Amino acid sequence: MNIKPLGDRVVIKMIESQETTKSGIVLPGSAKEKPQMAEVLAVGPGGLVDGKEVKMEVNVGDVVIYSKYAGTEVKVDDEEYIIVRQNDILAVVE
Repeated sequence: MNIKPLGDRVVIKMIESQETTKSGIVLPGSAKEKPQMAEVLAVGPGGLVDGKEVKMEVNVGDVVIYSKYAGTEVKVDDEEYIIVRQNDILAVVE
């Protein structure tokens, strides 16, 4: 099943964080901070959103940093994705 975002929405998938610290200490699941980096899997068409023209500035395959509490988490075929608005994406990692 494919997810096709509408308007200025973007489908992203979190990039897994490291399981250990730099000094080699293994972190349990509860101690890990939710990662804020993700890969862009699908991009909406942009266009007229809420009366304003929106140009999509991210592309499929980009690695992005997004707002900590942004988006809606969805689970499709045992994979977890987040659907966010483009303005919830803070930066593209190059």
